[in-house]
Amino acid sequence: MPRYKLIIEYDGAPYAGWQSQANARAVQDAVEDAIERVSGARPRLTAAGRTDAGVHALRQTAHADLDKEWRGDTLRDALNAHLKLMDDLVSVIAAERVDDDFDARFSARKRHYLYRIFNRRAPPALDKHRVWHIPRKLDTEAMQDAAQILVGRHDFTTFRATHCQAKSPVKTLDRLDVIRRDDAVDIFASSRSFLHNQVRSMVGSLVEVGYGRWTRDDLRAALDAKDRTRCGQVAPPQGLYLIDVDYE
Repeated sequence: MPRYKLIIEYDGAPYAGWQSQANARAVQDAVEDAIERVSGARPRLTAAGRTDAGVHALRQTAHADLDKEWRGDTLRDALNAHLKLMDDLVSVIAAERVDDDFDARFSARKRHYLYRIFNRRAPPALDKHRVWHIPRKLDTEAMQDAAQILVGRHDFTTFRATHCQAKSPVKTLDRLDVIRRDDAVDIFASSRSFLHNQVRSMVGSLVEVGYGRWTRDDLRAALDAKDRTRCGQVAPPQGLYLIDVDYE
């Protein structure tokens, strides 16, 4: 059966996350429904990252084995037609035939996330469900300086969800940058893989630095403690985006 790689964009607000669940609609359900309507069969999709409820994606990657050959643009357009018909907030940006050994999850070399904070007194009108609104002014220079403590190979137990299923809390964080553009504060994180809730946990702790409640040394102490109770608040899901996945 030919294998296809799909690049998928979605608004996570109405979904219970990427992964199919028994009692709630997930992004995976929406795409698998569209594939079934197009092809007559329902393959199981494998994604590069299982985003949580409310988390968005600009370029999620998934693969599926279909029962016939398709031109990539034809498959893309057919899937989008059905997604539009069902009013799903999901779009297939690209579809292409790939080698049978390609795996959206295990072939990935790096994942890139963006966390968006809206930092002004007045709440957002257009991006209400797509950013974390923080009305209090953040010291983003202090946040950027502290963020570099977390870059590199560390035991990230402090920034790991208690129900995380990863075999090891040790990860290598390649990038963590805090960039302000007027009222927008963007936090970029890159790594080969992340622990469950790692990005949102790091962002919440950096916000403690931005408030002035934590210093750079406090963040280092939290990391070194390897203790989940030492983590700052966990940032809400609506500000998080999976923005890209790298493959060889």
